[in-house]
Amino acid sequence: MSPSRKSRSAAPLAFKNPKFMESLAARPLRILAEYFDPMTRLQQEGVGDTIVMFGSARIPSREEALARLKRAQKGRDSAEKRARVREARNALEMSRYYEETRELARRITEWSMGFGATPRRFVICSGGGPGLMEAANRGAAEAGGKSIGLCIHLPHEQGGNPYISPELNFNFHYFFMRKLWFSQLAKALVVFPGGFGTMDELWEVLTLLQTGKMQPRNLILIYGRRYWDEVLNWKAMLRWGTLNEREYNVLQFADSVDEAFERVKTWMEKYHLQLDTDWTDS
Repeated sequence: MSPSRKSRSAAPLAFKNPKFMESLAARPLRILAEYFDPMTRLQQEGVGDTIVMFGSARIPSREEALARLKRAQKGRDSAEKRARVREARNALEMSRYYEETRELARRITEWSMGFGATPRRFVICSGGGPGLMEAANRGAAEAGGKSIGLCIHLPHEQGGNPYISPELNFNFHYFFMRKLWFSQLAKALVVFPGGFGTMDELWEVLTLLQTGKMQPRNLILIYGRRYWDEVLNWKAMLRWGTLNEREYNVLQFADSVDEAFERVKTWMEKYHLQLDTDWTDS
């Protein structure tokens, strides 16, 4: 090379070039990354299968709900204060589901740890956020076990809750890849009171079961009939013929931690004590 000719710096490698990796052309690579990164880390941690727990991000712990009510009751009486107190009392009533999610996750984790860690069986998995998702991870942590958080990157979200096992804390851009990992290893889905997001995930799993894309032995447990029977009229679908008896009977129900734990434990012992596929060695 001529001494007078200036040397050029090397062009960046494509996979280290943020402009390319964030481009439309690289979308398939980003999608693959959201499949292979969870797969690799779950295998490294020896996760054999999961119990997925869904529920509202807006339901607080009892401690937080009591503090919220105490704050709402301060100040002079006004229409605004009365509205705040009503809202805080509703949050306090709903906080029972936080504590019950937490307790159920703790009991499932204590039970599942009896199977050892190679592989880890029936690991608690949540959406990674606050509210009932936090309660699920918190209960598992209090039992001394690992738990998974499948977070979704959203503008208003602050990241995963502090109770997720750090090595099993995932953050997704694509909802469909997050849903894949909810269903990929799940042996049971426990659905606590929730809103659009909880319903979206429930319908996704029910559709997979209905169409044979998910094995029929997976447990679908609806927790809290007082809430769900008011929000969704399950039997109306039977009456209108948009659901048949077999499809309706996929659903099981529970209204207490004792009942829910017994249903999960009995179902897992009946159908899932042996791993369907030892994917942890693949």
